[in-house]
Amino acid sequence: MPPSLNTTKFGFRIRTRQGLVIEHLMIHGRNEADAERKLRQMYPHCEILERSVMQPAVMQPTLVPAPAAQDGTSFEEIVSLISK
Repeated sequence: MPPSLNTTKFGFRIRTRQGLVIEHLMIHGRNEADAERKLRQMYPHCEILERSVMQPAVMQPTLVPAPAAQDGTSFEEIVSLISK
């Protein structure tokens, strides 16, 4: 289920109860308490080492045509330029 418009992405760095450190763990939540509740469901008895609030993601991506499609450049021409 994709996150709704009223959720925020929270970043965590945790230590599991077995001692494994997990970095860059991202969890969506309505607020920090909701995200931490979800975290504790997945990793019971973990220790939170760091937490951060991530910027909201763009929910509706804007499609922009690739520059190669505008000027008629083919894929093969681009690959030959890169491989030189």
